[in-house]
Amino acid sequence: MSPYIFLTMLLALLLGTSITFTSTHWLLAWMGLEINTLAIIPLMAQQHHPRAIEATTKYFIIQTTAAATLLFAAVTNAWLTGQWEISQMNHPFPLTIVTMALALKLGLAPTHAWLPDVMQGLNLNTGLILATWQKLAPISLLLQINNNFHLLVPLALMSIIIGGWGGLNQTQLRKLLAYSSISHLGWMILVLQFFPSLTLLTLLIYITITFSIFTTFKLNKATNINSLATSWVKTPATYAMAPLILLSLGGLPPLTGFMPKWLILQELAKQQLILVAMIAALSSLLSLYFYLRLSYAMALTTTPNTSVNTLLWQLKNKDIKLPIAISIIMAICMLPLTPAISALLM
Repeated sequence: MSPYIFLTMLLALLLGTSITFTSTHWLLAWMGLEINTLAIIPLMAQQHHPRAIEATTKYFIIQTTAAATLLFAAVTNAWLTGQWEISQMNHPFPLTIVTMALALKLGLAPTHAWLPDVMQGLNLNTGLILATWQKLAPISLLLQINNNFHLLVPLALMSIIIGGWGGLNQTQLRKLLAYSSISHLGWMILVLQFFPSLTLLTLLIYITITFSIFTTFKLNKATNINSLATSWVKTPATYAMAPLILLSLGGLPPLTGFMPKWLILQELAKQQLILVAMIAALSSLLSLYFYLRLSYAMALTTTPNTSVNTLLWQLKNKDIKLPIAISIIMAICMLPLTPAISALLM
C-alpha cells in the first residue's frame, strides 16, 4: 500500500472516531462510525490474501449490520420520543436495540463470534488497531446513553466467561488476543453504569498492555504458540519481559493489570453485587490459564537448534524499540500509582 494512502486511511480513522466523540446527535455519531469502518477496510485487505479478504468481508458485513441496527434504534427513539439527542435515549425498546447494536460492534458476548475469525485473518498491526482503537467510538456512545442494568451486567458476565473459555484450546496468538479482548470488554462494561471513569481507566490500561504484547509479538513475527519457543533467542531482553506483560494482562498482582480488576471488584462490592463480583473474579482465572500457557512457551521451552532457526535468529530487526520499552514499563510497573489514580477518579 502506498504511504500516502496508508496515511489517508489513518487520518480517516482518527476523523471518524473524533466525529463520534464530539457528536450529541445520533446521525452524526452514526456517520462517524461509518467513516471509521470504511477507513479500516483497506487496511485489513492490504495483504491480498484469501484469509485477509475473508476477514475483511466478515468485518464489513458485521459492522454494516450493527450500524443499520443502531440507525434503526435512533429513528425509533425519534419516532417515540421526538428526540435525536444521544443522551435522550430513554425509551426501553430503542435503548435495548442500540445497546445490542453497540455490543455487536464491540464484539461483546453473545455477539462475539466474528471477532476471533476476523482477528485471525489480519496482520498484527491491523489486529492491534481492531483490538484497541476501534473500541473507542462504541464505548463513548455506551457512556452517553442511559444504560439498562439488567441488560449490561449479563452481557458483561457472559463476555468474561466466554472470553476465558474460548481461549483455552487456542494455539493462534491472534485468536487468543481476540478472546482476551472479549474478556476485558466484559470487565469494562460490568462497571460502566456505576463508575464510568473506571471504565475509561480500564480501557486505557488495556490499550497500553495490548499495545505492548502486540508489538512484542510483531518484533519477532510470532503468530502461534510454537513460534514463541524460538523467539527469546532473537530478542532475549524483550521476551524476558513478555511473560510479565501477559500476566499483567491476566490481572495478576503486583502488575499493572491488577489495578482495574481490583477497583472494579471494590466498586461491585460497594453496590452490593457480591455474587456478580465472585463470578467475574473466578472467571478471570480462565484467562489467566492461557496467559500462563504463553508464558510457559516463551520462558520454559527449549528451542530446537537447527540450521534454519539459526539463520532466522541472525536476522537483525530494525524496528524502533522506544515505544515498546515505554509501553512495557507502563504495562508492568503502574500498580503503585493506584492510590493517586483512585483519588483522581473520585
